[in-house]
Amino acid sequence: MTTVPFHGATGVVGSASTGRPNRIRSLFAAEARAEAALKVSLQRWSIPALRVAVGLVFAVFGALKLFPGVSPVEALVSQTWEKLTFGLVTGQVALIATAVIEVTAGALLIAGGAFARIGLVVLALAFVGILSPIVLLPAEVFGPAGPTLTGQYIFKNIVLIAAALVVASRVLRGPAARR
Repeated sequence: MTTVPFHGATGVVGSASTGRPNRIRSLFAAEARAEAALKVSLQRWSIPALRVAVGLVFAVFGALKLFPGVSPVEALVSQTWEKLTFGLVTGQVALIATAVIEVTAGALLIAGGAFARIGLVVLALAFVGILSPIVLLPAEVFGPAGPTLTGQYIFKNIVLIAAALVVASRVLRGPAARR
């Protein structure tokens, strides 16, 4: 009898007289090798792909704010800046400032390397503004039956925050994680 690894264990391959156990174990072994190869590929490419995807989302959504009447959150952005700056920044200036922050964060993330680290800092600042309507403008965020459409637009950023944290785990410098 021969032993072959499958799913992290070692199994005994059936005798020559019974071909069926050999085929099943061979299939398990082949599946384990394919899964291992896929994992290696994902470990290499998934976080860089996530970094670029988050960067693209911010670059595109930020760019929309540069064109009056295009972004669905223009009024929210203006109201948020007005509250955050005690009335000093409103209207088109607020939209342009937001656009610059978001496009810059996105472009830096897409660029990668040291630029991505800077982009994560810019993104963290953007997230403060993005989430602040929850506290500053609760009537815009919550309706009688739960989050409004605006609130849902804001809350979906939880996924982007989690994605940014995953990207940060890869691009930030520091000691390697212990296992």
